[in-house]
Amino acid sequence: MKKTKSKFLILFILTIFSFLNLSADNLKIKPLEQKNILVTGGAGFLGSHMCLRLVEEGHRVICIDNLYTGSTDNINNLLNHPNFRFIELDITEPFDIDESLDEIYNFASPASPPHYQKDPIITFKTNVLGSINLLEIARKNNAKIFQASTSEVYGDPIYHPQKETDWGNVNPIGVRACYDESKRGAETLFFDYHRKYGIKIKVGRIFNTYGPNMDIKDGRVVSNFITQALKGDPITIYGTGYQTRSFCYVDDLIDAIVALMQSEDSFIGPVNIGNSTEFTIDALADKVIEMTESNSKIIQLPLPLDDPKQRRPNLSLANAKLNWQPKIELEEGLKKTITYFEEKLILETY
Repeated sequence: MKKTKSKFLILFILTIFSFLNLSADNLKIKPLEQKNILVTGGAGFLGSHMCLRLVEEGHRVICIDNLYTGSTDNINNLLNHPNFRFIELDITEPFDIDESLDEIYNFASPASPPHYQKDPIITFKTNVLGSINLLEIARKNNAKIFQASTSEVYGDPIYHPQKETDWGNVNPIGVRACYDESKRGAETLFFDYHRKYGIKIKVGRIFNTYGPNMDIKDGRVVSNFITQALKGDPITIYGTGYQTRSFCYVDDLIDAIVALMQSEDSFIGPVNIGNSTEFTIDALADKVIEMTESNSKIIQLPLPLDDPKQRRPNLSLANAKLNWQPKIELEEGLKKTITYFEEKLILETY
């Protein structure tokens, strides 16, 4: 009898909801854990993926970007979403947000050598002045803040693979220093704000990452090789090709950042985020040529000044503290990235 009454009650409720044509969407039910989140550099490669993930999780996202290297093309799928707001703004100038914030993700900075060397002063100001402005906003809102740091803080590493305890081997006056040293300076600011004001910080050192939404002309090795192979142009390898890198697919990276932000407040980093499988640049070129079925030939050019000979993260800390490790193999990630580049190149021809 009780079961019959329960079934009747369920059917009655479902009938009423059907009659009123109500759903979770048109009720606009607010998720229990919905947060107000600021993402800087949100129209860039990594930032756009972060914005998408956060919106998909039901959060309200304010995306800031000055479009120096980012593009609204990367966030077109979000611009009309009710939980997404885009503001074109330069974080090197003091600014405020007209609503309270729970979290901040700082991806704002040119990240490829051609981009950050184009105007090294802008690069330095973005990472240092921008960090100060964001840390002040975090302080005002009592917001947790993530800093997208970089493997470049290790410079041309002395120890391999790189551990978070390595202090780095960086040329402070070299052509790459505007990026390397400003990212190191940003880490200093984050830790000093944490020590002085108790701000909740998370610092992730990001290693080579690739995937859709990369600028096809950003000058990094994966984008260079894919673009050249698809066009049938010569594949340019700088140096002997024996130097090594590890390559992390962007979805894996975003998973790690989400895990970092959800980890205990006592774990602030820095923590390496990347893929620990190592490839020679030569091997990457061969793989891209094979997967694109390209007729491109490989040519060698002189190695740029201060270019590191090897780079690979020790992921022990990420595994232990975040219960995270990358899942996407290089071939699977390249396949998705090549498809994206093919579509972008087709659009460019029209």
